[in-house]
Amino acid sequence: MDRGEFGSPEKRRGRRCRVLSVVAVLLLIIVVAVVLGLILRQGTSFKSTFIDRCEQFEGYNCEKIWGAFEKAYVGRDPCEVPMEAYDPFIAAAHFKPACGRMMFWSKTKDLVHDFTEKKDCFLTLEDTLLGSVVNDLTWCGKEGSSETFTTGCPGWTYCENNTVRSFWNRASAAFADVACGDVTAMLNGSITTPFNSASIFASIEVKRFDSSRVKNLNVVLVTQKNFVTNCTNASLKNLQKELDAGIKYNCKEVAEAQIHECSSDPQKPCGSCW
Repeated sequence: MDRGEFGSPEKRRGRRCRVLSVVAVLLLIIVVAVVLGLILRQGTSFKSTFIDRCEQFEGYNCEKIWGAFEKAYVGRDPCEVPMEAYDPFIAAAHFKPACGRMMFWSKTKDLVHDFTEKKDCFLTLEDTLLGSVVNDLTWCGKEGSSETFTTGCPGWTYCENNTVRSFWNRASAAFADVACGDVTAMLNGSITTPFNSASIFASIEVKRFDSSRVKNLNVVLVTQKNFVTNCTNASLKNLQKELDAGIKYNCKEVAEAQIHECSSDPQKPCGSCW
């Protein structure tokens, strides 16, 4: 056979086109496989984190709790997950009230959790199994899928009944439902409205404080050098009005530096921090 029969420019171009087509298909397969692998790994990683955190608490069936949790959102539109969808999870992850030790917060997250981590005298929602298993995490489901996704989920304000927002609303309600004795709330004195009606503390938690269980609400208003709010703030007057008759109210302005100093000193009792 003449070399020209297989070596003509036209035939070489034809072979190159076929090779390029095969390479393109292989690359597409690889990309799809990688994307699917990442999605599956994200869901697996999320579950592992959930289970690992759950197992830090004794006396719970963490696989059962995970099952109740994922049923709330798996296979659903991530904007159509109402608070009630998490009721089975709340029932499975029940916890005993910590009377006199329960700490609520609004716009003071980093400070309050730094404090409770160093001082074992108060308990926030995120310190319980209810909140710790998904603290600082993002998750959602998709219609027609049995997977848990950690990317592409709607943000907090994108829709009202999104997966994460509904969870924290429901978990916060459960935490407030068992508040008892003296209850403490750490609020931000560096903003003009420390008791914001749109916050979870105002819209859900305070409304569920029952005077048959809660005796006192002690507000720690955290201030900085140039603080703009004090205990006479109008929004705090609204807070008092929201409370059940019979719940006593106290407010104290406390410098953030004082809280940091006190929490860092293991010799100082919590009562001396404010």
